[in-house]
Amino acid sequence: MDIIAVIPTYNESGSIKQVVAEILALPLNIEALVVDDFSPDGTYKLVEEMAKADSRVHLLLRKENRGRGWAGIDGFKKALEMGAKYVVEMDGDGSHSPKFIPEFLANISDGGMVIGSRYVAGGKDESRTLLRRMISGFARRYLSFALGVNIADPTSGFRFFEKTALQKIAGSLSARDPFIVAETLYYAKKNGVTAKEVPIEFMPRIAGESKLQALTLLKYLFRALLLRFKD
Repeated sequence: MDIIAVIPTYNESGSIKQVVAEILALPLNIEALVVDDFSPDGTYKLVEEMAKADSRVHLLLRKENRGRGWAGIDGFKKALEMGAKYVVEMDGDGSHSPKFIPEFLANISDGGMVIGSRYVAGGKDESRTLLRRMISGFARRYLSFALGVNIADPTSGFRFFEKTALQKIAGSLSARDPFIVAETLYYAKKNGVTAKEVPIEFMPRIAGESKLQALTLLKYLFRALLLRFKD
């Protein structure tokens, strides 16, 4: 296959079927790899049913060492093992619309990555409260400084990698939690992986509530500074 969509999930039973269906409906040679941390709501059971009906759907079920970051790392490694030329990482709640993936593919460079950005010309993020927007604005500026990257949307978890770029990054990643988003950017820069931002619209969740709270995001900012100076 050309593209594998890696989708880390935890309690996304209300949205995962729609997200996977939209991915597979794209006019691309693309498959979906759902990396589920043994969701209590049975998300993985829905994916098992989809996989039986369509060979383009794959499930990586994780029962130990659970966490958003480790799920992403395992998903990256599995996608590379499966022979993907490109890997797109996205959320399973519907906030990352698959409709942007063809544009990512059109803008990817050899050895590079594409970031789905809400904060470049054409990007939108109108579903968040004013407080969340203020916190996000501060976080974006701080992360760019702390990680030493010139990225308008360093908190975006909607990213598209050419396989050689991901191979350079994957072995360095270690974050158990959503801090992996910042960690990936840092090691991309350190390993000479070029990043291009492509505008997206951040969509409202199909179901459920966000797992990333404002206080947690602020804690990640301190960790970003530690990562840069420790490394």
